[in-house]
Amino acid sequence: MMRELTPNGGIPRGTLFAMAVIGGLTVANLYYNQPLLEAMRQSLGATELQANLITFITQLGYAAGLVLVVPLADKVSRRKIITVNMSVAVACCLVIALTCNLWLIWSASLVLGCNSVVPQMFIPVASHFSKPENKSRNMGIVLTGLLSGVLGARVLSGYVGEWAGWRAMFAIAAVIMAACLICMLRTLPAMPSSFDGSYGKLMRSIGSIYHRYPTIRVYALRGGLSFGSMMAVWSCMAFHLAGEPFHAGSEAVGMLGLCGLAGATAASGIGKYIPRFGIERFCLVGNILQFAAWIVAYLFSDSYAGLVMAIILVDVGAQCYQLSNQSGCLALIPEATNRSNTIFMSHLFAGGSLGTLCAGVAWNYGGWTAVCLVGLAFTLMLSVVNVLFHKAQARREQ
Repeated sequence: MMRELTPNGGIPRGTLFAMAVIGGLTVANLYYNQPLLEAMRQSLGATELQANLITFITQLGYAAGLVLVVPLADKVSRRKIITVNMSVAVACCLVIALTCNLWLIWSASLVLGCNSVVPQMFIPVASHFSKPENKSRNMGIVLTGLLSGVLGARVLSGYVGEWAGWRAMFAIAAVIMAACLICMLRTLPAMPSSFDGSYGKLMRSIGSIYHRYPTIRVYALRGGLSFGSMMAVWSCMAFHLAGEPFHAGSEAVGMLGLCGLAGATAASGIGKYIPRFGIERFCLVGNILQFAAWIVAYLFSDSYAGLVMAIILVDVGAQCYQLSNQSGCLALIPEATNRSNTIFMSHLFAGGSLGTLCAGVAWNYGGWTAVCLVGLAFTLMLSVVNVLFHKAQARREQ
């Protein structure tokens, strides 16, 4: 008989690491296209903006999945939801690999993003079912798996794109999703639901949570702006490296993806320190790192060393924001972790989509300098949000 997890009862280490691995391999679907954008543009006869829309639409689909699919995990068996998600993801990857129609690729990318939300059902599991003293640490482990998937996606797609073409990468992605589905069915325990009501009532409860807890709104907004700043770097990296002085292909973009090791390593260590140092201190550190990242990206734009440093700084800064603010969201309403995570992650990926879109438009008008200005603008908005939040807290304490 399959074991059932209980709230605050602890998660077997094997289950925890299985969630980290499957979550990372699933979220990778969002990032395979980034190093391949130039190759896809040339193959499909598209403009740079049209190619950039592939990434934007995939992330938009992910944001839609966060709103429409993830809350169901409070009501319906996670195993059933994930089975459907992964099966649809296999079909979408095959469509992208086989079609020559740009509109069909956009459509399949939207649905693929929507069905790649599996890791966002695992992070609330790590928060809700772990023993109290292990919650932040276990969230960090699952998030490390997710970030490693992001890293691995860029590196793998860069190499595959260089040596076998971008279509081969999406065919491989379909095989990976099929393997993850089999593994999930064999390892994921049963978990009790926490919501008894209709889907409509479930969705309305998200709005109620959003309006009732202003702190969740702030946490979610900060996560979105920091992720938008990070995504602005990657959305135009393939175009930047294709020009002067690099003249590099997708393999170079994939190699730069290795810089994401810094973010994954940071996530694995940040979690256990959040209760000790507090969310606001991590936000301050994240803000400083992202400001520094964009200054370095502008001043050393023609150097691989400069780009590496900028990527590391913006990535670690984003993880400081994400894990601290996400843990704050989930801790506020333990009985509604999936719905709280929906609010946080929908803002996160809406911010990422906006950062990608703004950077793509900026690239068309002003190249890499304009992209750096977009990243700085997102980081400046973060600073404003932090200042206003601290002032509001000070007024409440008076």
